[in-house]
Amino acid sequence: MEDIEDLVGAGAPPGLRLPVTAVGIKPKRKPKARLVRDPVDPGPQVPGTQSDSEYMAGQLSAFGYAVTEDPQEADLWLINTCTVKSPSQSAMTTLISKCKAAKKPLVVAGCVPQGSRDLKELEGISIIGVQQIDRVVEVVEETLKGHEVRLLSRKTLPSLDLPKVRKNKFIEILPINVGCLGACTYCKTKHARGHLGSYMVESLVERVRTVISEGVKEIWLSSEDTGAYGRDIGTNLPLLLNAIIAELPPDRSTMLRIGMTNPPYILEHLNDIAKVLCHPCVYSFLHVPVQSGSDSVLTAMNREYTVSEFRKVVDTLKELVPGMQIATDIICETDEDFAQTVSLIKEYRFAQVHISQFYPRPGTPAARMKKVPSTVVKNRSRELTTVFESFSPYQGMEGQIVRIWITEIATDGIHLVGHTKGYIQVLVVAPEGMLGTSVDSKITSVGRWSAFGEVIDTPAMVNKGTHPENPKAGSSLHSNSCDSCDCSRDPEPCQCLLPESCVQQTCTASHEDPIDIVTDRNHRGRNFIGSIQSLLVRKRSYGPEKKSEGNTFKSSKDHETEGTRRKLVAVDYMLLSGMALSFLTSVVLLILISSKMMS
Repeated sequence: MEDIEDLVGAGAPPGLRLPVTAVGIKPKRKPKARLVRDPVDPGPQVPGTQSDSEYMAGQLSAFGYAVTEDPQEADLWLINTCTVKSPSQSAMTTLISKCKAAKKPLVVAGCVPQGSRDLKELEGISIIGVQQIDRVVEVVEETLKGHEVRLLSRKTLPSLDLPKVRKNKFIEILPINVGCLGACTYCKTKHARGHLGSYMVESLVERVRTVISEGVKEIWLSSEDTGAYGRDIGTNLPLLLNAIIAELPPDRSTMLRIGMTNPPYILEHLNDIAKVLCHPCVYSFLHVPVQSGSDSVLTAMNREYTVSEFRKVVDTLKELVPGMQIATDIICETDEDFAQTVSLIKEYRFAQVHISQFYPRPGTPAARMKKVPSTVVKNRSRELTTVFESFSPYQGMEGQIVRIWITEIATDGIHLVGHTKGYIQVLVVAPEGMLGTSVDSKITSVGRWSAFGEVIDTPAMVNKGTHPENPKAGSSLHSNSCDSCDCSRDPEPCQCLLPESCVQQTCTASHEDPIDIVTDRNHRGRNFIGSIQSLLVRKRSYGPEKKSEGNTFKSSKDHETEGTRRKLVAVDYMLLSGMALSFLTSVVLLILISSKMMS
């Protein structure tokens, strides 16, 4: 089978190298493509693979294809694969068999075809590699024509500006680089993703600006090794992170989550990374795989760090970053080494540990090593899981008031999923309209995997009245009816119980402390009178102003405003009295008329 590049050189179907908008033949009815994302066992998807799926779905949708999850109505199947573990590849093989049985055209994308292009299961199937996702429309078009296409070679990174269909419209998965600098003996991903290739800082910052303007509320930086970013282009991770942070909204409406990093390349930047993690718009969370608590196993894995270096990363970040949360990975191994791993997990009591059995991947050095019996591996996996699940990492959170960012619906269909600054999962019962917002939540109970809370402010309060450095500033007992002043923004409409009860305040020079405006709670019981008054008066406060040290207002304007308020209140009561008198007069007249008619 010839590569698509050879077909182009031989003058085969014109248009294969043209822009997406001019590729192939446009049928009257665009076929439906079924996109199967990362066929792995249930659980969190690999962010890089998921991002690739979103980019491919976006391009197909932009070209007129309808992406469906129904395999029967699809005209073509597109399977995006992961090669980290054997079960992923086995799932791919199963899907290929189902597709052939359904006699549907098929395209296989991702790490499996890129790293193992000669697999027997891929014979006679169109394939597209991990760095060619910007040409997925070409491959789909040619496959629908009956051609077998193989597109695996590329020297440049795909653009970050491709059309994209996000699985979650509030979350942008942003790849900052592909490949890595490591050479782990067990890793098949290196075969697929290759050597480190970093995107330029300017390109990533521009992408951040774009997704924020599109309403994204969380940005996940994705990479095979975040810490290695920039070493191939003369920059580094702290420079990138600070450039991105400069673009994040100061009201904390969009949060940044830093991706997985191996210990070797983050060690020299620990203090800088800690400063970034302390920023109010960055989750205090990092995924740092250790894989083993034994130096001998790490050497056999060619991991390029020691257990003590891993400890240094964890200890430093926990010391410098308040509320820091660390997730890690473990691969089970031999008896003595496994005991060291269990000891390490018990010592740090990680809230999140991804426990995996070792799967020998074809073509890797570890595949030639002596394999531990599968029964032993399974028993160790169960033992380590039991140890891990015995922890209660969120115990003691009950009663705390925390700021959470809500981005998705829980699998039970009842709760919404939010995360704290430390990326602790908090489940709350709230309307779907609160998706994409941040609110204060009081923790009512905790479980092994998450905390449960209740929302203590309303959607109108989202991202308001909270100082960036103090997530709990908005959780006082009173109700903040208006936003703290911000000279850089236009005034936003207030959504209090009495919509017109907020006063327009003049900003002072200081932004150190937010200014709270309080609505008089005595008016909440007077709904009828309040609703009439709201029709008559605009921009009026019925409640006393809350005094705060360090916050002063211009006295002359205050006196003028107060005098105006009093006049307006008097006018209101005069109007109300007139309305009442008119009503009584009407009643009397009706009674008189009725009595005359009856007589």
